Amino acid sequence: MRVVITGGTGFIGKKLSKALAVKGYQVFSLTRSTRVSDISGVRNVVWDGESSSGWEEFAEGATAIVNLAGENIASGRWNEAKKNRILSSRLAAGQAVNEAVARAKVRPKVVIQASATGYYGPTGAEPVTEESPAGDSFLAEVAKKWEASTAGVETHGVRRAIVRTGMVLGYGGALSKMIVPFKLGLGSYLGNGHQGVSWVHIDDEVRAIIYLIENKSCKGVYNLSSTHPVTSNKFMETLGQVLDKPVYLRVPAFILKIILGQMAEEVLLNGQFVLPERLITAGFNFEHLDLKEALSHFID
Repeated sequence: MRVVITGGTGFIGKKLSKALAVKGYQVFSLTRSTRVSDISGVRNVVWDGESSSGWEEFAEGATAIVNLAGENIASGRWNEAKKNRILSSRLAAGQAVNEAVARAKVRPKVVIQASATGYYGPTGAEPVTEESPAGDSFLAEVAKKWEASTAGVETHGVRRAIVRTGMVLGYGGALSKMIVPFKLGLGSYLGNGHQGVSWVHIDDEVRAIIYLIENKSCKGVYNLSSTHPVTSNKFMETLGQVLDKPVYLRVPAFILKIILGQMAEEVLLNGQFVLPERLITAGFNFEHLDLKEALSHFID
């Protein structure tokens, strides 16, 4: 049982690698860093981020390839160079996966392709499912192209599942950045706070990906977020309760846009109320349905 993970040393990738190793899988974690140490059951493989060179032998007959690689969208203000890296890093990784599958004499059984709930663009208060149309924002365009980047594997008869993930709660990622100002008494509501936050506990994120790997009937698009999305106001209020730091401040939308530009609008001020209908229909059960309970796992 072998799984190759692009972006395997990232926030989700590290947790997924460890969970797969515990289940007895041999994990090959692709990374651009030469400073990452192997752990039991997980071998780190240095790659260039854009080809199958150096790792295609591990794709041969693999149980799965999980494609998570891509530039962090929330690491600072967007300029044209940053936006280009966000898109090009995802397309390059997808092309590498296509290349590895095409060259394999024994094809991998499944490719799990990462995506994001940003696929739907801003949707207001209307709940969205996998049947909802794509948006036309920058992140929606990125998500569409990201998803399409590995479509070629299906021409080789390889099953493919796409996971449109919401905000992942865990040590690391967006939550760690949000906790710091709250602990300083500077926790704030963002804009009008009516925008949807579709969240998922990191353990459910990992469990769902493994579920899709192991269930041969699962293919196509799956929303990967809790069955209980909330407004941004509710999210901030709940985080404040868990930290015992009441939230009194509100940062107006125009201030966020001045500081962070387009990134603020698309990541902080727009949102979706996403429902994981196809995962539920497929028989997956989320373990963390209550936001307060989920957040409490990551508060020291």
